[in-house]
Amino acid sequence: MYRIGVVGPHLSVGRILDVAKEFEQMMEFIPYPYESFKNTPEIVLEHDHHVDVWLFSAQIPYRIARKTLGSDENMMHIQHSEASLYKCFLNMACELGTYMDRVSIDEIDTSDPEEAISQLENVPSQIYMKLYDEETDLKELLQFHLDLWNAGKTDGAITCFQFVYQSLREAGVPTYWISPTRMEIRKTLRILAEKVRTIYFKDTQIGVVIMEIEQFDKIAQKAKSPYHLQYQELRWKEALLRLCEKLDGSLLEKGYGRYVIFSSRGAIERELTMVQNTVFQLSLESETTAAVGIGFGETVFTAEVNARQAIQYSKEKAERGMIIVQENGTISESVGKEEITYSFRMDDKDLLEKLKKGNISVKTYNKIEALIRRMAWSDFTIKDLATHLYLDERNARRIVAMLCEVELAECIGEESNSTRGRPSKIYRLV
Repeated sequence: MYRIGVVGPHLSVGRILDVAKEFEQMMEFIPYPYESFKNTPEIVLEHDHHVDVWLFSAQIPYRIARKTLGSDENMMHIQHSEASLYKCFLNMACELGTYMDRVSIDEIDTSDPEEAISQLENVPSQIYMKLYDEETDLKELLQFHLDLWNAGKTDGAITCFQFVYQSLREAGVPTYWISPTRMEIRKTLRILAEKVRTIYFKDTQIGVVIMEIEQFDKIAQKAKSPYHLQYQELRWKEALLRLCEKLDGSLLEKGYGRYVIFSSRGAIERELTMVQNTVFQLSLESETTAAVGIGFGETVFTAEVNARQAIQYSKEKAERGMIIVQENGTISESVGKEEITYSFRMDDKDLLEKLKKGNISVKTYNKIEALIRRMAWSDFTIKDLATHLYLDERNARRIVAMLCEVELAECIGEESNSTRGRPSKIYRLV
């Protein structure tokens, strides 16, 4: 059963857990209520290894958690719709016995509450809006509403925060809290259930790791005796067996320094750091380079085919490194400190024709495009590509020249260097 960490204010978490009872057969919901959304980083850092997926009551804690953990792959948030805002206006009319014509509202910076309000037949004549983000101080929002109320400019307030809601209520201000409806919560939980099924499917896929000690023949020639080589191979197998134990997998020795580990995708993805450390240890033990390729697939055959393709790509890289080929053919690899994902496939006929004309492989183009997207570059230089893709500048210059020739890239300027020499040209993909 997958564990879902529910993060938000006490009232919101309680409301989510109440609706979540309908989904308890397939998911276990663990509450992590906070006093302030500023507590989100410490919650996710401390408990990330206790849960499989994070569910946040609103977008702000979600954004903070994404920034803290560096990924949003296993997290979701409940996004309120117009219904949440309309609920506030309905509660106002019921409680006050009249329609509130002047109101102050705080809303997240990515929403458009004015569009929602414009759909009402009786639109308030005066609306004071305050947008916020994850850096906003809640006391600032509280003061925004209080100042307008004390100046006699509003008849009440609408807020997205439990703290602001409770503080304004204590100050005697008619206040209503924008919180997700049960329907919105239920809709998000249904999407979450589908996400959990996807995670389960990925976890149970077959994963194959192929590791190869390069220049094995030279190592064998340098060995003082056959026993010396066998002792060295035993040290390699010891490191690989420790990794195998961690992956709950099985080790197969192919000979000539090549080893294959069969496991599950979920186990391999959770232990990628140990895979990298093992490769590094093998390189030190053998005093040569070690390549690693990982393949995922629905069957052992497809996973092994992908792993063979991955290790071939790894051996083509000057710095080696870990390559992963997914079940859909996409490739993931580390580029410096970043990880990029791209495909060696393409279905754009016009683009394929241009690449063929420029003698550029689909894989090379997709890799460059993925790097630019991952680094959020609006433009780049030859040196940028050479540095991050571990190419020599001559080769990088040749590739960019071909891209320009077939109108897939263009030179948009130059940047002067502090050192002597010609200025570097600046390019961008078209």
